Amino acid sequence: MEFPVRLLVLIALYILPVTVQGDVRKYTFNVVTKQMTRLCSTKQIVTVNGKFPGPTIYAREDDTILVNVVNNVKYNVSIHWHGIRQLRTGWADGPAYITQCPIRPGQNYVYNFTVTGQRGTLWWHAHILWLRATVHGAIVILPKPGLPYPFPKPHREEVIMLGEWWKSDTEAVINEALKSGLAPNVSDAHIINGHPGPVSTCPSQGGFKLSVETGKTYMLRLINAAMNEELFFKIAGHRFTVVEVDAVYVKPFSTDTILIAPGQTTTALVSAVRTSGKYLIAASPFQDAAAVAVDNRTATATVHYSGTLSAAPTSLTSPPPRNATSVANSFIGSLRSLNSKNFPANVPATVDHDLLFAVGLGINRCHSCKAGNGTRVVAGINNVTFKMPTTALLQAHYFNLSGVYTTDFPGKPHHAFDFTGKPPSNLATMKATKVYKLPYNSRVQVVLQDTGVISPESHPIHLHGYNFFVVGRGSGNYNAKSDAKKFNLVDPVERNTVSVPSGGWVAIRFRADNPGVWFLHCHLEVHTSWGLKMAFLVEDGNGPNQSILPPPSDLPKC
Repeated sequence: MEFPVRLLVLIALYILPVTVQGDVRKYTFNVVTKQMTRLCSTKQIVTVNGKFPGPTIYAREDDTILVNVVNNVKYNVSIHWHGIRQLRTGWADGPAYITQCPIRPGQNYVYNFTVTGQRGTLWWHAHILWLRATVHGAIVILPKPGLPYPFPKPHREEVIMLGEWWKSDTEAVINEALKSGLAPNVSDAHIINGHPGPVSTCPSQGGFKLSVETGKTYMLRLINAAMNEELFFKIAGHRFTVVEVDAVYVKPFSTDTILIAPGQTTTALVSAVRTSGKYLIAASPFQDAAAVAVDNRTATATVHYSGTLSAAPTSLTSPPPRNATSVANSFIGSLRSLNSKNFPANVPATVDHDLLFAVGLGINRCHSCKAGNGTRVVAGINNVTFKMPTTALLQAHYFNLSGVYTTDFPGKPHHAFDFTGKPPSNLATMKATKVYKLPYNSRVQVVLQDTGVISPESHPIHLHGYNFFVVGRGSGNYNAKSDAKKFNLVDPVERNTVSVPSGGWVAIRFRADNPGVWFLHCHLEVHTSWGLKMAFLVEDGNGPNQSILPPPSDLPKC
C-alpha cells in the first residue's frame, strides 16, 4: 500500500504522544512458542517471553510505556492494551486491521503510549485470531507518587488471571468451527494463573497457591482472560470488599461472590480472618442461557495460611449454579462509581447521538458448510455482520483511502421486531465493513439490546479507546420512554466492558473526546469470530490537541 509523499514526511516527524510527565517504562515482548503441560498432556502454545500467563506491565499514572513486540512465531501478531484510553494514539491500540496491520513473522513493532488519568487493574492480550487464549497478561497502574488508594492500603497485592485451556490447538478449534458453520468446541478446563488445579482426569495437576498471614489484608487484581465464558469467583470462608472495576474506583461493597466477564477486571480486598488452614478458591462458569454450551469444570486454587501444614485438609466452597442469575444481578447491581471530589463521575446529562444496537446471532447460507446443512452461524450488530478489511481502518481514515469502509453503519435496527420474543422469519444478516461517524466531543448513548434470534445470551461488549458509564440495565425489550426515566445519571459504574444480560438490554453513555477509529465488539471470542463487531470513527476536533497524531515510522504494513 503506497502513501502520499507529504504523509510519509509526517510519519518521519512522529514524536512521543504527549509531554512526558512520568517515567518512561520500556518492555520487550518476544512472542515465542513453548511447550506447556496441563491436564496431564503437553502441547505447544504461543507465549510472550515463554510465560503463561505473560509478564505483568507495571506503571504509574502519567508514565509513558514503550513495548517492543518481536514476532518469532508463524502467525501474524498484534497486541491490544485493554482499557488504556490511547488518547490520540490509536496507532498503539492494537486490534489487527482496525488500528494497525498485524506484525508479520520475523518483524517487530514498538507500541508507544502514555497512561493519562487512569490507575488500577487492566490487561493486555493478542488481538488477532484466537491467540489471546495464551497470549495475555496484566497491566498494573499505580497511583501517582504520594497519592494513596481511596481505601486502606493492603499488606500485599496479587494478580489473579482467570482463563480457559484447550488440549488441542485453539487455532485448529476455531478454524474447524468456521469451516463447519457450527460452534467451536468448549474448553477442556478453566484456569487460575495458568493452572486448573487438580481434576479427576489428572489428580496430580498442581494449582495456584495464595499464601497469607492471619490479620493481614490482601488486594486481589482479578482479570477474566477467558475466551468465551463469564465466571464466578469465590474463596471458602472469606468475603471480598470490591474497590475497583476496569481501572475505575467504585463505592466499596462486601460480597462473597464476584462475577467477572471476559475482558473485565475487578480489584477486591480480602482479609485473612482465619487463624490457620487451607481454603479453596473456585472459578466457575455463569451462563443463564440454557441452549448455550459451556465448560462446566471449576478451576481451583488455595488460600494457604502461614504455619499450616501442606497435608492439612482444604475447606471447600460451593460455586453458584451456572444459571445463578440472581447472584449475578446482585453483584452487578451493587456497582456504583465512587463519584468523589477527586474521582468524579462526569456522566453526560444529555446526548447528541441516541443509538440502539441489537446484538445477537443469525444464520447465513454456506454451501460448503456440510456440518451446518448448508448454513453457518453468524453474529452481528443491527443485522450487520462485520467484514474484516485487509487494510487497517485507521490507516484508511488517516490517509483518506477509499473503498475500505463505508460510514453508513445503522444507528438503529433496519427492522424492528420483538428482540427477546419470537424471532423474525428471515435469520440472515448483511456482511459489510461499516463504521458509525461521530463528531469530536459529541455525547453518545448506546443501548445494547440482546436478541433471541437463535437463543438469548449474555454478550460482554468492549469499547476501545473509551470508558463509558452504565446508566441503565433491564430485561426484555428496551422502552425508550419508560426505561430512560430510571437511568442513573449520578453515580453509575464506569467501565470499558459491560455484559448485555441474556434477554435484556444495557445502556451506556460516553463523550467522544478521543479522535480515531475505535473498535466495539463482543469479548466472547466465538462471537467476534462470527462478526459481532463494528467501529466508531471519531472525527478530529478544531483544537490543537483534538486530532489524532501522525503514525509512527515502524507501523506495520499490510
